[in-house]
Amino acid sequence: MTRRLLLSYLSLAALVLLCLEIPLGFVYSRGERERVVNAAKDEAESVSAYAALSLAAGRAERDLPGRVAHCAQRIGGKVVIVDAAGTPLAASHRLDAGMSGTLATRPGIAAALRGTSTVDVRTSTIGGVEYLSVAAPVGQEARPVGAVWLTVPTRTVHGRVHHVWLLLALGGFAVLTAVAVVGFAFARWAGRPIRELEQATHDLADGGRFEPVTITKGPPEVRSLAAAFNHTAARLAHLLASQRAFAGEASHQLKTPLAALRLRLENMEPDVAARARGSLTAAVTETDRLARMVGHLLAMARLEEHAAIPATVDLGAVCAERHRTWQPLFAREDVSLVLFAGSVGPVLAVPGAVEQIMDNLLSNALRASPAGSTVTVELRLQAPPRRALRDSRPRWVDLHVTDEGPGMTEEQRARAFDRFWRAPGAPKGGTGLGLALVQRLAHASGGEATLRAAATGGLDVVIRLPSARPPGESDHGPGGDRPRRPRREAPALPA
Repeated sequence: MTRRLLLSYLSLAALVLLCLEIPLGFVYSRGERERVVNAAKDEAESVSAYAALSLAAGRAERDLPGRVAHCAQRIGGKVVIVDAAGTPLAASHRLDAGMSGTLATRPGIAAALRGTSTVDVRTSTIGGVEYLSVAAPVGQEARPVGAVWLTVPTRTVHGRVHHVWLLLALGGFAVLTAVAVVGFAFARWAGRPIRELEQATHDLADGGRFEPVTITKGPPEVRSLAAAFNHTAARLAHLLASQRAFAGEASHQLKTPLAALRLRLENMEPDVAARARGSLTAAVTETDRLARMVGHLLAMARLEEHAAIPATVDLGAVCAERHRTWQPLFAREDVSLVLFAGSVGPVLAVPGAVEQIMDNLLSNALRASPAGSTVTVELRLQAPPRRALRDSRPRWVDLHVTDEGPGMTEEQRARAFDRFWRAPGAPKGGTGLGLALVQRLAHASGGEATLRAAATGGLDVVIRLPSARPPGESDHGPGGDRPRRPRREAPALPA
């Protein structure tokens, strides 16, 4: 905001200065030219009148050289007087033979010998005088007896004009500098409430403590905005506090009764008749399902509440750790769990998000995989094709979890991320919240989650996360010639 206000002030000041200084400079240049031309014409007429008297009195040879020299010294130029035939009578400087014979052919002298005074002025592009010559007839205009020709040097006039233009430019620069200083101070004053609002917004977004901003400074519009922000932030802080309190209380109030209910159901098993054992087992299964659902709901509530900032995570190390944790469970169900961990480098993800994503995906894959099948976890680095030595485009790391289960149709894959939605014929024990939580965790980390049909007929879940490597860093291994081959961790032998 400060830069925009300052730019608008400077633009307006520059426009005003241009509209004032450019016409002023041209007016001064025109006035200076007219002054020099009038002075030269007066001088030529004065010399012409003196020459006419001298010629009439027959004292031209005695009086004219001194008069011409005195005039040339006063104006700092050159003066030449010729007779009616164009022959030089007196000159302030030495004339060579060639120039003496061609004086009568010069346009100004020729016109003066015909009785017409002439002025030849050549100006520069900014109005300064570069060349000035004046010719005036001697005697009566009807029958002139000679002519006076003056050439005036214009370096002084030209310098004065340039000096005025320079002063105007320096004055304009000084005015712009003053406007910039004053405008910057005013823009900082006007933008201070906006900056306070911005800082308060960042603090609130980062989860800091809400502090009301001052609403007594700045323009009325800014004060109104500050009041609206304080009201909105106070309501948001109250809602967040209420949600935090609810999440904390619900985690204790819901988990404890569910654990007690499950314990009571298990204690009833010895006293239940054989024909009712199926109903008891189903009740225990539904209790476990309800406990998982509560855990997922609380995890989603905490995710929406905190909105953590993504940090650098070693995806390969996390996948290897979850692979070791889930390996015994897969072996017990006679399902192979294989990990292809390539050299993909670190990724950006919300702290704890990758662990929750892996647990949900592996849990879903284990329930959907038949005995004797294989679940594959693979990491792939998706780098854009190189167009230059250092490409600034982002790179991604894809986490694939592929099973050999029944899979999903295209329509089912489109709805799989909806909350509480379960595919028809899905294995028992699911809550319909696992994939929804996975998608939210991926989005919070700056990535995305997609479902694809696997080549083996099952489901390929792809979690794309942004790579934490700098864009220009090489993807090659230590040798620098080719990428590292993915590392395969073999599954444990089924028990």
